[in-house]
Amino acid sequence: MRDTDLYATLLGLKTPWQVTAVELKIGQGEVHVHVDHGENAWRCPECDEVCPLYDHQEARTWRHLDTMQYTTMLHARPPRVKCSEHGVRSVKLPWADPKARFTLLFERFAIEVLLQASVQAAAKLLRLSWEEAWSLKRRAVERGLRRKEHRPPVYIGIDEKAFRAGQASYVTLICDLLQGTVEWVGEERKAATVAAYFDQFTPAQLTKIEGFAMDMWRAYTKAVVDSIPNGETKIIYDRFHVMQEINEALDLIRKGEHRALLAEGDLTLKGSKYLWLRSRENVPAKHRKNFATLRTLKLKTARAWAIKESLRHLWDYRMPSRARAYWKSWYNWASHSQLKPLVRAAKKLRKHETKILNYFTHRITNSMSESINGRVERLKRIANGFRNKNNFRTAILFHHGGLDLLPSTH
Repeated sequence: MRDTDLYATLLGLKTPWQVTAVELKIGQGEVHVHVDHGENAWRCPECDEVCPLYDHQEARTWRHLDTMQYTTMLHARPPRVKCSEHGVRSVKLPWADPKARFTLLFERFAIEVLLQASVQAAAKLLRLSWEEAWSLKRRAVERGLRRKEHRPPVYIGIDEKAFRAGQASYVTLICDLLQGTVEWVGEERKAATVAAYFDQFTPAQLTKIEGFAMDMWRAYTKAVVDSIPNGETKIIYDRFHVMQEINEALDLIRKGEHRALLAEGDLTLKGSKYLWLRSRENVPAKHRKNFATLRTLKLKTARAWAIKESLRHLWDYRMPSRARAYWKSWYNWASHSQLKPLVRAAKKLRKHETKILNYFTHRITNSMSESINGRVERLKRIANGFRNKNNFRTAILFHHGGLDLLPSTH
């Protein structure tokens, strides 16, 4: 088989396309494949109508899959047609998408590599520049977003992610809690950020959203209430963040009591911080006996811990009416405990009672968003940080957007 026939077969070329020459440049480690065409009835890429050949673009080059250890480059002059309706247009090429610098087969392979490795490692393996590797990721994300069905998820998680450590710079992640994917990445963590996501959809589409799991960040709450019909009844303040409020109050009580005891030379609470912040079943076995003794002492911290542990059982209830009754009983206990930090925390939660108890209607949490947040953090570590938010957004959607990234071969 001639080399031209071999490459025509490998490229899957059909009439009128044909390989006219193959150059092997051993010194440069390259194979150059030249493609041309014979006579043909060309079609407009817009309307698919048969059109006469108008002219050719200047010669272009595409990177193709390597031949053995040789970098393979494809050369051709893409023809243009003149359509009576759409004017002069470049025809569709069987080996590459419009404006692409890589063949479809190479893009598919490169995307698979980029999904498994960092940009730096993939670029080295594929013999690409850093910018070429990023351009492939951006094209893949744009392709995936075009293909994605335009509708909001039924259950949405809203969370924030720091762009750079130690800087007050954030992005907002909108997640599909059922699919476990990032739907949207927005600038900052403002009400306007989330509102911009909602602006993509019609009022009828927004009514299909059944619930939002989030922390108690006021801006996110405002965006949902302002944009979503009956939004107040669809917001679920996540269990983790509710318990975080109580744990912070508990730790303040422990600190204050520890200082008072130390002033009297009493080391009872020394080294016990993380024992109080754990749930009963998560206390390490080697500390359980000592911690059980601590809980029997007449300590403010022990009382606060008991109140904290009691709140954990709220989410065990199945019936909303019983959960509401339990909540009221717990609130009465916490608000009359005379433990000031705990009283303040309980009163803060009381203001958000509806959004906490909405859980028993929708039964969703933000755990999926938190999981995605962790995976995004791993992306940052692998990349040693990101230079700009556009690349950060691209990486998040590329790896965690659930998008159809691969180009379709013609």
